[in-house]
Amino acid sequence: RDARRARLRGRQQARDDHISYVDSLPSGQEKGLFYALDLGGTNFRVLRVQLGGKEGRVVKQECDEISIPAHLMTGTSQELFDFIAAALAKFVASEGEDFHLLEGRQRELGFTFSFPVKQSSIASGTLIKWTKGFSIDETVGADVVAELSSALDRQGLDMKVTALVNDTIGTLAGGRYDDNDVVAAVILGTGTNAAYVERANAIPKWHGLLPKSGDMVINMEWGNFRSSHLPLTEFDQALDAESLNPGEQIYEKLISGMYLGEIVRRVLLKMTEEASLFGDDIPPKLKIPFILRTPHMSMMHHDTSPDLRTVGAKLKDVLGDPGHLT
Repeated sequence: RDARRARLRGRQQARDDHISYVDSLPSGQEKGLFYALDLGGTNFRVLRVQLGGKEGRVVKQECDEISIPAHLMTGTSQELFDFIAAALAKFVASEGEDFHLLEGRQRELGFTFSFPVKQSSIASGTLIKWTKGFSIDETVGADVVAELSSALDRQGLDMKVTALVNDTIGTLAGGRYDDNDVVAAVILGTGTNAAYVERANAIPKWHGLLPKSGDMVINMEWGNFRSSHLPLTEFDQALDAESLNPGEQIYEKLISGMYLGEIVRRVLLKMTEEASLFGDDIPPKLKIPFILRTPHMSMMHHDTSPDLRTVGAKLKDVLGDPGHLT
């Protein structure tokens, strides 16, 4: 019976796995100017890098990080992608003389899009669902590369999106650039996911000719893993029920940065209601969802002072003056 359950869980996880269409990873011999856009949470990053081949490696790189206004995370698809394309156009305009585009080449962009996507090629894929606080219904089922390319056109930016990957596969590629033996990558950030290199002939979903390399990178989407064996508490269950996507991304809600601070807030609220943690009054701000962020929690977790001074100061910053811990 246990073996049967394990097979069923394996089949469920296999349905969440996605073929990435990445069948070769960097060798360290690449040359030229390349751009990257990384969209995977409440911030996105734009990057340019000049690669000098086996000898020069990373000659120079520059990066900028931009916060996404909250209203764009639940607005329209065009508003979101136009905001991203405008920031990218501004970044390209600041390109210095140290960066050189190979003659006859168009600027190329690698698009790291860290949300569940069904890919149909290395540079196209439709959004399955939003996670991590995004909720734009019209983008679901749309090709995110086409959405971005249209926004780049509206900006008058001559740039081609040549690859669509998620941050886990990007991390795997970066690891392989430095070390030929790297075969897997794990993300523990706003969300969580893993990717690994699989033999293409071992992939049941693969149809058609096998890639020349014989390999294929698999995007596990393990944030969506769920099992009766996961240790869900009442706080996890309540958070999931009140989330934008109840019943989904259960593993991600247990361990990722998007949710850990909120879980702690819910625990503190119950302790305050049942044990007068902050005295007779419940701090009003403690009732506000997501007011306690994971970075706050991390700072408190690292407090080694005898009187937990950092914990007290951070709670005061977040909640106002909650009184004295009892």
